[in-house]
Amino acid sequence: MGELPGTFRPETRAGNVKIAKATAQYEEWLREHIRLIETDLEQKHRDMAADLFCFLRATFYRWMQLWPEVCSQLTRAPEVLAVGDLHVENFGTWRDVEGRLVWGINDFDEACELPYTVDLVRLAASAHLAIKGEHLSLGTKDACDAILDGYERGLSSGGAAFVLEEHHPWLRSMMTGVLRNPQQFWAKLDALPTEKGFPASAQKAIEKMLPQRGLSYRVVHRVAGLGSLGRERYVAIAECPGGKIAREAKALAPSACVWAGGARTQRPRYQEILDHAVRSVDPFVRMKGGWIVRRLAPDCSRVELASMPKERDEARLLYSMGFETANVHLGARRAAKALLRDLKKRPHLWLHEASAEMVKATTEDWERWRAHWRSPKKKPANRSAG
Repeated sequence: MGELPGTFRPETRAGNVKIAKATAQYEEWLREHIRLIETDLEQKHRDMAADLFCFLRATFYRWMQLWPEVCSQLTRAPEVLAVGDLHVENFGTWRDVEGRLVWGINDFDEACELPYTVDLVRLAASAHLAIKGEHLSLGTKDACDAILDGYERGLSSGGAAFVLEEHHPWLRSMMTGVLRNPQQFWAKLDALPTEKGFPASAQKAIEKMLPQRGLSYRVVHRVAGLGSLGRERYVAIAECPGGKIAREAKALAPSACVWAGGARTQRPRYQEILDHAVRSVDPFVRMKGGWIVRRLAPDCSRVELASMPKERDEARLLYSMGFETANVHLGARRAAKALLRDLKKRPHLWLHEASAEMVKATTEDWERWRAHWRSPKKKPANRSAG
């Protein structure tokens, strides 16, 4: 786990490198570690051009180039094992070992030892963009204050998992109101064609997470996410007594922080961050070899802002996102005291100002990407999958 304090020292600088070149370089690096599905990667590139919030979600690798330059005053903050690719739609629900509904951060593909400020600024920047896109209605300063208040409270209290049973009835009501219709959920998975090129390593990983041996299943390729779009993602759908179940295996790669030059190790930190965070875990989410395997179900999924009830306490929701971020950061040794001590030194509007600067830099990148994508001189996708 992260030692406190620390200094993030990236080797790869944004400088004059354009977003198109940075994307090509990152994807070439990624191909050295995992197989990419080029048709899915092309879809990712289209999504990046279509929407600024989607662009932010899809380009954590670029964030790790821009952030040390734009927010250089924050790079010497204490380090933790951080989420990295944190944003307001990287939250969802799952069932813990007791069958209770739990809410929290949904994905840790980019986990890495980073200054704690990276997660907070990225979460706040995504709130800025959600407000700009009219997915949130409160002001940007209020959003940043809510995130920071929740984070500080989480640290000072020692954290607490968001188990949506007798506690957090407002959040439970919000989440249960958007849980996917089971018929629609399974119909969507069933409509996917059977995947014939299923890697043996993924098969082994999935079978270890099935509830019983010898269970017959069908495998499909699922296209989902944005940051991980382009990676192999296979879902085994089985008939279990009484109904369907599904397990997904998604290829894991080193964090984009490795490419940016600020990571100390190339190994994925997904399981480590799950094991040390203050949370009530999903027992069916485990790292198996080069795959992260998870249970898919109507109530085990990421929750988008657009699917939530329009009548909602947004400040309270962002406060909870800040608190949940603290739950994850508390996995670092001696985290709370060092982080609270550092927070007290920061000026009142530091999070709002830093996230606004990152939004500005990201927006400029997005505009360049759109111009590149729409240009008739744009080069085709890099190459076939391999």
